[in-house]
Amino acid sequence: MRGEGEERTMTYDRLELLREALPYIQKFKGKTFVVKLSGKVTEDPATRQSLAEEIALCHQVGIRIVVVHGGGNQVTHLAQRLGVEQRIVLGRRITDDETLEIAKMIFAGKINTEVAAALHRSGLPTVGLTGFDGYLVRARRRRPQRLVDPATGREQTIDYGHVGDIETVNGQLLQLLLENGYLPVVCCLAADDQGNIFNINADTLAAELAIALEAEKLILLTDVDGIFLKRGDPTTRLSRLTLAQLEELLASGRLTEGMLPKADAIRRVLARGQTTVHIINGCRRNALLQEIFTDAGSGTMISAV
Repeated sequence: MRGEGEERTMTYDRLELLREALPYIQKFKGKTFVVKLSGKVTEDPATRQSLAEEIALCHQVGIRIVVVHGGGNQVTHLAQRLGVEQRIVLGRRITDDETLEIAKMIFAGKINTEVAAALHRSGLPTVGLTGFDGYLVRARRRRPQRLVDPATGREQTIDYGHVGDIETVNGQLLQLLLENGYLPVVCCLAADDQGNIFNINADTLAAELAIALEAEKLILLTDVDGIFLKRGDPTTRLSRLTLAQLEELLASGRLTEGMLPKADAIRRVLARGQTTVHIINGCRRNALLQEIFTDAGSGTMISAV
């Protein structure tokens, strides 16, 4: 049985946490956050629902949130079941005809519905969207690129197939939804003017939406606790970074291949606005709340300077 003194201590600690959170609640009320969920974060139903509850709390204290999601893990798993070979180059998936069909089913169907439903269960009025709904995002097919394979040092031409690069973002639809209390959930598909559908990197999409909305924060939820000086060593987590320090890490080759698209998105955001970027572990309960509402945080915050 828990003693009266222990109960009193726990109550005091909870009240202290509320006191610590208050300045952040006041600071961020009315601000816009773009929260990007990786496929690994959305796989487990319990994790998905716990995260929805954290997002709901942020919404209830007046933070306007746009959720963006990927789903690379789920695409890979379904492709394996269907016998569709997958190829990923420098953290980016090559999307052939069959992979595009899988991506449409997973992104716009399974994951978008599951994320929206979890948020709905937490009392949030959600609207599921693709990039081509309401002309939100206009994209073009990525041109073949000459890249150097870091493993071999050889240059090769890569055709990414049905992968799109974002040309323009029209934030009016999102602003309209946010102003009326809705929470948009955007999947990483977009189209060109002819209606050709493309797979868009979710980190890149989240970054462009954050820029268009002049968001206060871009929060990238993944399955790691942030950026580490030494891979796999949690004691080397960097709580704060500047853009210059991130560039140094990139040049040193210390970042994993999966972190490279995130680094591109971070550069894009920090070069064009005052948004701060956060990388946190969305699979860890309360990590989002800890990062937003406490001094210590839970992941890595990157700022322009």
